[in-house]
Amino acid sequence: MDLYEYQGKQYFARFGIPTSPGGVADTVDEAVEQAEAAGYPVVVKAQVKVGGRGKAGGVKLAANADEVRLHAGNILGLDIKGHVVKRLWVEHASDIAKEYYASFTLDRPAKLHLGMLSAEGGVEIEEVAQTNPDAIARIHIDPVAGLGEEAAREWVDRANLDAEARGQAATLLVRLYHCYVEGDCDLAEINPLILTPEGKVHALDAKVTLDENASFRHPEWEEYADDSDVDPREKMAKEKGLNYIGLSGTVGIIANGAGLAMSTLDVVTQVGGEAANFLDIGGGANADVMAAALEVINADPAVKSILVNIFGGITRVDEVANGIIEAIGRVKLSSPIVMRLDGTNAVEGRALLATHLSDTLMAEPTMLEAARHAVALAQA
Repeated sequence: MDLYEYQGKQYFARFGIPTSPGGVADTVDEAVEQAEAAGYPVVVKAQVKVGGRGKAGGVKLAANADEVRLHAGNILGLDIKGHVVKRLWVEHASDIAKEYYASFTLDRPAKLHLGMLSAEGGVEIEEVAQTNPDAIARIHIDPVAGLGEEAAREWVDRANLDAEARGQAATLLVRLYHCYVEGDCDLAEINPLILTPEGKVHALDAKVTLDENASFRHPEWEEYADDSDVDPREKMAKEKGLNYIGLSGTVGIIANGAGLAMSTLDVVTQVGGEAANFLDIGGGANADVMAAALEVINADPAVKSILVNIFGGITRVDEVANGIIEAIGRVKLSSPIVMRLDGTNAVEGRALLATHLSDTLMAEPTMLEAARHAVALAQA
């Protein structure tokens, strides 16, 4: 779950990470109110979950109420890389002496937490990594040991942060690590982390991604729920408890198991088609699950055919077949279905389906043949 900047800063505040004073505004009048409260000069920032706001005109400095009204009016409704601005964050403008970069995420191959720190902040870290990789100081952290002040100070020294920033930066990084771990983040990033002319260090921006698998520990995350930018197909699938990712093709995919679903996408591409989705129904391919899957795929107007690829391991194919037959009776289909059933009790399952085959429901013996048939129907 990605947070907006203002939400990320609110999250940081829970862990004692200093940020600029400011407030949220949904209208021009509210933007002026927040500017008055924060104190001029202020920065009016578009709240969208995408980078490049400044270049797109979504971040503006304002010295008075008239300028706030002008900028807020121009930014609200602005389209930034397909994201329409509906909310603003108005904060007191900070004087900047130096800009740094700091983040924590998980290094999966190393099975350790990864911290990245650079004295070259204010630009995308990918750009720094490409143009000057030595400018990024990395630290791997054992989740059991954690990050202490001494290790943080050594890390800050290696990153060559300015002398007057190092003590505060080390303390802030320990707090950011606690935010990342205790706050169940997939990513906690500050870019830029700034040093002011007065010698203060604080977060000028916030990029936070929360681990949705940990949501059971955080009922307070409900306040962050925002489905305005969510693919409506994915929203519908989530409501039905399905593992679904929307794609741009015309062949709807239903498979049991993530690996099989990914293989099915590959085979569809191999035979000249394009998948409309990834959908893993797991091991419970009963009538309720199959009906939910068909409803989601059937709701996608781009889908011209549906490929159901089931391999019964622990799941018995005859039980899956019964679930499919019942599900088809519940859902009014707008696209033909091609099925491939294999595995435990496959003969029995195919026999059950045999009497229900038609121009709408077809079967093929192999995954490759089923994919070819589904792609041909989608391209007809």
